[in-house]
Amino acid sequence: MSYRLACGSVAFVIRGGGATLVRMGLLALFWGSSFLWIKLGLASFTPIQMTFARVVLGAAVLVVLCYAGRNRLPRDRRLWGHMLVAAVIGNVIPFTLFAVGERTVDSGVAGVLNATTPLWVLLIAIVLRTERGLSTTKIAGLVLGFVGTLLIFSPWEVSFASWDAMAILFAAICYAVSFAYIGRFISGRGVAPIALSASQITAAAALMAVTLPFSGFPAVHLHWGAAIAVTILGVFGTGFAFALNYRIITDEGPTNAATVGYLLPVVSVLLGALFLDESLSPHVVAGMVVVLGGVALTRVRRRPVEPPAVPATSVVPAVR
Repeated sequence: MSYRLACGSVAFVIRGGGATLVRMGLLALFWGSSFLWIKLGLASFTPIQMTFARVVLGAAVLVVLCYAGRNRLPRDRRLWGHMLVAAVIGNVIPFTLFAVGERTVDSGVAGVLNATTPLWVLLIAIVLRTERGLSTTKIAGLVLGFVGTLLIFSPWEVSFASWDAMAILFAAICYAVSFAYIGRFISGRGVAPIALSASQITAAAALMAVTLPFSGFPAVHLHWGAAIAVTILGVFGTGFAFALNYRIITDEGPTNAATVGYLLPVVSVLLGALFLDESLSPHVVAGMVVVLGGVALTRVRRRPVEPPAVPATSVVPAVR
């Protein structure tokens, strides 16, 4: 059996039943590397400037993908109202807070803090009773994933209760709220996922354009490395990433979609160690293994129980 992995006008044929897993892997790569690009971008840009550039580039990519795939942005004013809310809680606030936090917090640690997002999504789903099929195995996987993040972060060894770290943690909570909000009010309304993602990031770009003048327009001391990092952050970490994210939310629901957050510390910690000389200790490696095990558990699906076959001899003919 084959599946088409679609991202706007880009399509790949995947053999077997792993289309969603491939999407999740790509999304983990795009978002997991975002913490590295943010860290590098801070060499030239303020958090507000970086967020503005990120959403403008992401919106451009998504709009092109939307129309190239013969889709159109929605015209429903009520839906656009929901898009503005999703843009605030899912883009404007968390994007800015991550940039603020990474001024002092390692990119790998930022990825670990972001990995708490699936737990916040699960908590919201339980409180609102909006998520179906929360099996014991899936809950165990979520908890195991959180244990893995604790192993990576080791809060008993390093004090993480700084304001910048708390800003990143609040950004992760914002992501969780946005997952639940999108699943409740936006997805499943007959609009293509690529059009929804394009609308959300376009709304975020408009909001940031209004916000930018209030940041005082500080001078930009441009470094090519920072410019390239922010470009990658906008095109891949925002544009293509949100196209994949909406597709996963539409296909799998917000709780399943949020489990990709547990893969982010694996990417962010490795990239931080390779390119920023951030520490990579044995307990970090062990934590990443546990994280992957937790994600695997959340992907386990229960097979439907088929009724036992009735022997032909026991069938009673109907009375005519």
